[in-house]
Amino acid sequence: MEAWIQILQFIINALSLGGLYALMALGLALVYSILRLVNFAYGELVMVGGYTLLVVGAATRIPWLFVAVIAVFAAVIASVLLERIAFRPVRHASPNTMLITSFAVSAFLQNAVLLFISARTKAVRIPPFFIENINVSGLLISKSNIITLVVSLGTLVLLSLFLTRTMMGTALRAAADDFVMTQLLGIRANQVIATAFAISGGLAGVVSLFWIGRTGSVVPHIGLAPVLIAFVASVIGGIGSLTGAVVGGYVLAFVTVALNTILPQELLDFRQAFVFLIVILVLLFRPQGLVSGKQSSERI
Repeated sequence: MEAWIQILQFIINALSLGGLYALMALGLALVYSILRLVNFAYGELVMVGGYTLLVVGAATRIPWLFVAVIAVFAAVIASVLLERIAFRPVRHASPNTMLITSFAVSAFLQNAVLLFISARTKAVRIPPFFIENINVSGLLISKSNIITLVVSLGTLVLLSLFLTRTMMGTALRAAADDFVMTQLLGIRANQVIATAFAISGGLAGVVSLFWIGRTGSVVPHIGLAPVLIAFVASVIGGIGSLTGAVVGGYVLAFVTVALNTILPQELLDFRQAFVFLIVILVLLFRPQGLVSGKQSSERI
């Protein structure tokens, strides 16, 4: 009985974390699949969501759910503005130029927070469910894990419906497949790219709610871990493949939770090294990623 409880605990934790990782990877992969840009400023969109939770939550006493919605919209607006101000002017430049631009934007946003808010860790008002558990016949389930799982799966389903049932979603999938051909067919490039950045920002905003909720605090470099996770998950799944990003997110989460479970206490500090070792082994046998797409065979 105890073994089954541990297995169920492992599955719930891995699925919850996997949903979060999948959203991170999808937000990064969506922009890459169209522009061939690894947007390392993506982590700062998570930071924008986090500091919106901090500022709006501290300045008002409105319910947390409304604060969360505002935080997601703030990340969407920030992402669209970044595309318009920073990335659109260099869209036709070399990939190296766009990559350097993403690093510059990341550094600018972090330093803006350092200058105008604080370099210190700030406590964020979060609802009680982030620290509450449910006991089901000896199985201890975190309420935050359940809500994370439901919200992440719901977001993935809604995004899937958008991509398959709407004209703009079809245009996004076509652009991810062959952006040049999509333009030749008369699809407006600016509109497609702006929509991709908006969706990417929305996913980052949703991620920020649960990423900040796990710690209850925010700091200027809070976006570093999410963007690294998103990048690694995208590479595992197959860079440029939207399905691969989701698969890579869940695989990375299952590996992370498994290592947290089986590693002895003295080796837990080195779990990231074990994660990257497994990633290297996967890429040795599947260099194109677990889900190979059209763009995964091209050089990055």
